[in-house]
Amino acid sequence: MEIDLEKVTPMMAKYLETKEEYKDCILFYRLGDFYEMFFEDAETVSRELELTLTGKSCGLDERAPMCGVPYHAVDTYLNQLVEKGYKVAICEQVEDPKLAKGLVKREVTRVVTPGTNMSAAGLDESRNRFLMSIYSAASRIGMSFCDISTGEFFLTECEDESKLCDEIQKLSPVEVICNDTLMLSFPAVGALKDRMGFALYEPGDWYFDAQDAEKTLLKHFKVASPSALGITDFLSGSIAAGALLQYLYDTQKIPLHHITALHPYTGSRYMLLDSFTRRNLELCETMREKQKRGTLFWVLDRTRTAMGARMLRGDIEQPLVEEDAIVARLDAVEELCKKAVDRDEIREYLNAVYDLERLMARVSYHTISPRDMIALRNSLNMLPPVKQLLAGMEASALRGLYEGLDELADLANAIEETIIEEPPLTIREGGIIKDGFDPDIDKLRKAKTEGKTWLAQLEAEERERSGIKNLKVRYNKVFGYYLEVTNSYKDMVPDDYVRKQTLANAERYITPRLKELEDMVLNAEDKLSTLEYDAFCALRDSLEANLLRIQESARVIARLDVFASLSLVAEQNHYVRPKLNKRSTIEIKGGRHPVVERMIPNDMFIDNDTFLDNKKNCISIITGPNMAGKSTYMRQVALISLMFQMGSFVPAREASLCVVDRIFTRVGASDDLASGQSTFMIEMNEVANILKNATPDSLLILDEIGRGTSTFDGLSIAWAVIEHISNKKLLGAKTLFATHYHELTELEGKMDNVNNYCIAVKEKGDDIVFLRKIIPGGADKSYGIQVARLAGVPQEVCDRAAQIVLQLLDNDITEKIQQIAIPAGGKKAEVHTYDDVELGQMSFFDTTSDADILEELKELEITTLTPLEALNTLYHLQSKLKNRYRKD
Repeated sequence: MEIDLEKVTPMMAKYLETKEEYKDCILFYRLGDFYEMFFEDAETVSRELELTLTGKSCGLDERAPMCGVPYHAVDTYLNQLVEKGYKVAICEQVEDPKLAKGLVKREVTRVVTPGTNMSAAGLDESRNRFLMSIYSAASRIGMSFCDISTGEFFLTECEDESKLCDEIQKLSPVEVICNDTLMLSFPAVGALKDRMGFALYEPGDWYFDAQDAEKTLLKHFKVASPSALGITDFLSGSIAAGALLQYLYDTQKIPLHHITALHPYTGSRYMLLDSFTRRNLELCETMREKQKRGTLFWVLDRTRTAMGARMLRGDIEQPLVEEDAIVARLDAVEELCKKAVDRDEIREYLNAVYDLERLMARVSYHTISPRDMIALRNSLNMLPPVKQLLAGMEASALRGLYEGLDELADLANAIEETIIEEPPLTIREGGIIKDGFDPDIDKLRKAKTEGKTWLAQLEAEERERSGIKNLKVRYNKVFGYYLEVTNSYKDMVPDDYVRKQTLANAERYITPRLKELEDMVLNAEDKLSTLEYDAFCALRDSLEANLLRIQESARVIARLDVFASLSLVAEQNHYVRPKLNKRSTIEIKGGRHPVVERMIPNDMFIDNDTFLDNKKNCISIITGPNMAGKSTYMRQVALISLMFQMGSFVPAREASLCVVDRIFTRVGASDDLASGQSTFMIEMNEVANILKNATPDSLLILDEIGRGTSTFDGLSIAWAVIEHISNKKLLGAKTLFATHYHELTELEGKMDNVNNYCIAVKEKGDDIVFLRKIIPGGADKSYGIQVARLAGVPQEVCDRAAQIVLQLLDNDITEKIQQIAIPAGGKKAEVHTYDDVELGQMSFFDTTSDADILEELKELEITTLTPLEALNTLYHLQSKLKNRYRKD
């Protein structure tokens, strides 16, 4: 709305001038103890935060719409607005109102956006809050991302929209800035914005000028050339990084000293995990509830520090591909397992370590509180004993941590000497600095508490010196403190008294000593607060000068925390150290799903073996009914490979694993594909992505390919996909392929690198029991009707389905498929059912053979049994069961 500045009050004119500079922000304008909003901003905030909308006279015909929030509670309201996607400009009073001539000077001190929100309520201690910058060039896409709450700053590049979207979903940024052409070139980013809910801004192409971006980076990191930063091969990435840094300067308006390094990386350093795989494997959040519980992160996270939790999350999302680095991590975890007492002691020390990275960000922002200082001191005091325990470690990674850990004793001592043990919340309250730190502070503190005593002592001294018995020290607001002498004694006044005022019956005097005491007593509180504030700021500045030292020690502590967490989990969950092989094989004996086994009580999880290579065991086709455990089995193989490459022990009796460059998963519609938006097109997009990007060193998890369309089309697509993967000239990747198309089992006889496996099932009449065991061979039934019965589908529906299936079997295509599948001289694939499972194992699940015992239990009159009779009856039933299941 257009407002005539000449008509409004001077204060409102200044507000409108400031608002004009920050049109895209809600302006929080500091007036006394409140932040006020006016006009459209007031209406927006009132609506979004459900605050009362009032009005303020401003010189116009109508009162200006207004609402406000108290300054001491601003973080709560600020966080709510930022979470809704708004930018908020904070306009503060930058001069003391007591000293101001006219209007108090005000300036915007910070612009808070979703990616720059430092509010404690807006930060999750176990995950980063990334601001991301994307620069779309003709040949490459540059990406940079920064967490200003920790100072972490990265850049990378990719070639196409698919990899860009994968990176966005991996990082989960809360805010993205980009150049103007990005949205036109890559519309999928807009779709991601709607689905993930991040804020997306186009600050202007001038931010992405190559020369300006380079200058910004070189100036910030104080280097002469891009080569000093290691970014000469990242032209697009460095433009994105420079734009991001400039955006931070413009919004945060501080030097950002806590951003001390820029870390370039390429995708080849880490295992590639696309967005589908991250979601399907539920690495850090579940597909449905988006919660931590039920994820791999939930299982592995026994970290004691927030820094360690964030690093562990990063390790899970970016497994390594460099063999030496994987082995180094495994060595560290193994040594901590062997030295469990030392590990547990380290964890006790780490429990007292606060989030050093985010504390350092507060130092850089000058928002660190006295209590934060004590938390920092307590954390730094834990470093020497931790280093002492690391001194006895031999693994190369742990030796590196020992050498890289700065004990920071000088900084801990500085805080110890300066700040009291239980300081107030804010630095303006005073009462922060220890006694004995500064003589001037001690003197003023004494003056504040003992000023009246000093004045009484002066009065007594002056009476004795002058001989004036009724001399008194008095005070008023006009003259301050003075010595009052009645007229009868004025001839006895010493020469150094200076007359201040004459009354009818008395004279008032001052002396240099009284003036000095007056200055100390009356101004002690203000001076004391100023001196304490200055001492606190000096300590804060010394910490800021040592930011890099503290950040490096924080990273060491985080990595040690991760190693200790993985070691503890391995010990408690009975994991083993996997062996690294160079034969390109995945050999797992007694493998378990790390998450599902934690969700099942009493160690009831059934383990399974796996063997995959690039030769005769390239593709495993897995058949069996729904609910039997196919998906769990395939996911556990993928998770075991991922855990190995992040440097963790794995849930198995034994494992020999090769490094895989990528893991791809394609999960069926019943597994909540794309959050309930399961379509055949999405399924085919996933398959296309896999076939285009997989390599012979990849691991593929394919679940029910082709089931989203007609039977013939789906079977044909699944068949063709297997043929493509099995062809070593085209792909030849290690693959687990689950399907309900039993016709695909015929491929075992057609292709020499395809093998059939199925889930063992015990069938007894119309009932089935899932044995959860993977055995060689293919299943000849899906047991869909039995599964429907288990799920509670009405009996009449199940009976009718059984009739219909018999009719459909007359038109079964299996025989036709077999004729296509079996080449001249080829063998027909074996089909195994539950009869192939050892009867002793099956009998464990067989409850029908125990009908007599169940009947006997039903007929027992428990209320009439004596304790001795009950014990004898229980012994009798137990003996019958033991005799029945005793092995020969």
